[in-house]
Amino acid sequence: MRPVQKLATKVMKYIDIGANLTDPMFQGMYNNSAKHPADYKNVLQRAWQAGMEKIILTVGTITEADEALKFAADDDRLFITMGCHPTRCKEFEPNPAEYFGKLCSYIENNKSKVVAVGECGLDYDRLKFCDAATQRTYFEKQLDLVETYRLPLFLHCRNAFDDFWDIVDRNRAKITSGGVVHSFDGTLEQALKFIEFGFFIGINGCSLKTDEQLAVVAKIPKEKILLETDSPWCSIRNSHASAKHVKTTFPTVKKKEKWTENTLIDGRCEPLQIIQVLEVLAAIRNENVEELADVIYGNTLKLFFPS
Repeated sequence: MRPVQKLATKVMKYIDIGANLTDPMFQGMYNNSAKHPADYKNVLQRAWQAGMEKIILTVGTITEADEALKFAADDDRLFITMGCHPTRCKEFEPNPAEYFGKLCSYIENNKSKVVAVGECGLDYDRLKFCDAATQRTYFEKQLDLVETYRLPLFLHCRNAFDDFWDIVDRNRAKITSGGVVHSFDGTLEQALKFIEFGFFIGINGCSLKTDEQLAVVAKIPKEKILLETDSPWCSIRNSHASAKHVKTTFPTVKKKEKWTENTLIDGRCEPLQIIQVLEVLAAIRNENVEELADVIYGNTLKLFFPS
């Protein structure tokens, strides 16, 4: 079990813009095998105590929507996205109009909870789940939701920048409320093009694996950065270039069967660990961690929770 280090001198405020809290891991299920009791309430409590003010649950398919909304209904600090992940776009078939209509209904009937359209975009790293042509068709179709409901976008772009850019560029008139390219792992040139378009850049552990990625993230304007964990994925691992910049650690068990309500599980990311992403950002940018936290918190309010 790793030692606990103190948090910063004051409790900083965070908003996790992307957490998959409906994942079976938070019910204690791993590869369809129960390893420990459901502990999502413990996970949330840890996050709230550490300064988390809001969490946006990521919805990537209609089949996740009801569970995500149930979670969100239990706490006024929880919100959701609504859309179809690129690897799930075959779900639009064989009746695209019906599927699109269901997305509309979820947004229409839950306007106080749905804060973004997404997760949508393109993912050419996982074409085994959905071919590129189908992804392009239904990514572009989901931009009609943005035009109708004036919501920001929660975007996914993996190894598909050129096609992704072509789609958003020709749909500029529809994209009136901005958005965020989440879990960003592209080049600085790509980041700056997204920023010029009006998008924010979402940073999590998967954005910070290599020295090359750290060099990119260090140059992204802080006024355009948002924080996320992508829980239960994208934790900062000891093998990552960013690990040396992490200052705050938590009681953690390696074996899931050794779970306790007060420990994290090695390899399962939690919203609590957003502070580690912030610490890495502050270190590689040589900035004050508390001041950076304030800027990013303000960025997040501006995009998802404008007054």
